[in-house]
This record gives sequence, C-alpha cells and structure tokens, in this order.
Amino acid sequence: MSTTPTQASPIRRFLLVGRAVIAIAILAAVVGQLITSITFWTARGDESIPLNVLNFFSFFTIESNVLAVMVLAVLVAAQLGRPRIGRRFDVLLLCVSTYMVVTGIVYNTLLRGIELPQGATLGWSNEVLHLIAPLWMLADWLLSSGKRELRFGDLRVVVIFPLVWLAYTLLRGPFTRDQATGRDWWYPYPFLDPATHANGYVGVAIMCVIIAATVVLAAWGMIAISRARRRAGEAQPVAA
Repeated sequence: MSTTPTQASPIRRFLLVGRAVIAIAILAAVVGQLITSITFWTARGDESIPLNVLNFFSFFTIESNVLAVMVLAVLVAAQLGRPRIGRRFDVLLLCVSTYMVVTGIVYNTLLRGIELPQGATLGWSNEVLHLIAPLWMLADWLLSSGKRELRFGDLRVVVIFPLVWLAYTLLRGPFTRDQATGRDWWYPYPFLDPATHANGYVGVAIMCVIIAATVVLAAWGMIAISRARRRAGEAQPVAA
C-alpha cells in the first residue's frame, strides 16, 4: 500500500532532523575522542603522537563513522532541495549503512567488555560511534530504502572497502609499534592480532571469514528489504 504525501511528511521531517542531528553527533564524537586521546597520549609520554593519530584513523569504526557523516550530509542536502545523485549514491549509501551496522554488531558482541586504560575513552563518544549511530543508520534504511535502486550484484561493491581495510591492517600491523605496550606490532582490534589466538594467523583468518560473512549477510538483507519495498509500491518520495 503506497504512502500518501500527507503520511510521508512526518517521516520526511523525522528523517531530516534525525540525519542532521546524528551527523553532528558523530562529528562531535570523533573530534571529542581524538582530543581526549591526544591528551591521554601526551600525558602518557608517547614518543610519536602522529603515529597514534594515524592509528586512530585506522580503526574501521572511525572510518565508517566518517563516511556516515558524509552520506548523511548528502541526504540532508537532498531533502533541502538538492538533486538526488542517483543509483551510484544508493550503492554508496548501502555500503556505508552496512559498515555501520556491522560496526555495531562487532563492537557490541566482541569488544564491549574489553577494559581500556582509565581516561583513554570518552564514554558518550563511544556510545555514539558504536551504538547510537549504527542504530540510526539501520532505522534510516528501514524507513527510506524503498527509494533505493539496488541489485544483489552490488554486494561486490560492498565488500571492496572492508577487504582493502583488512589488507592494509594485516600488512601494516607487524611493522607498527604499539606505544602503549612497547610491542613491535599493533592491530586496531584484538581479534586481528595473531598473538591473541592460540593458532596465530589461523585464528585471525577464521575471525576474518566470520566478519566477512556478517558484512555480506547484512548487505544482502538491506538489499532484500529495499527491493521488497520497491516491489510493494512503497517507493513514494518518503525521503531522499
């Protein structure tokens, strides 16, 4: 059953305000955590703050959230009268939404219980980046995906960035010094560190396969939702 313009108007307003608020919240969370981290690293006496900053932006969480700010800004602009970019943007939005959903899943199932040094983490920022923003991106998709022009073949595009990030992380890790522990290697997440697995790189490979499967399944589900809504005739202009 199609959504009438009258019915769509409150959803459009909700999405417009929500997208703007979440984009600002993510930006504030990233900047706030970076400032907190730099203060912490300086007080700890780390030799290379630039190395730590590079490591900070090597986290998949940070990268996916920065991408989320960008696509949310485009969506807000589109709702305020800018022309839609078209199918290429729909695929980009699919990618970013998938990365954010997977970020939320991985953090809240594998990483939430890990204790970090006192003062190293900005609590509210952590919740925005790992819980609130991923939930918003999922909700946004559920409300507006009927407009997206997507194909199951777009899964090939979704996996490109995670694979590139994974290759970068695994190749860089053994040659990056961990200034917190003094070790000669550094990985952004413990499940990617061979030293944390009894079987070394075999354990890392297993975790990589599990996470890759999560990415593919999440993207497949989001495409399926979008295509089902379009077939059901729910592709009225609810939101950009």
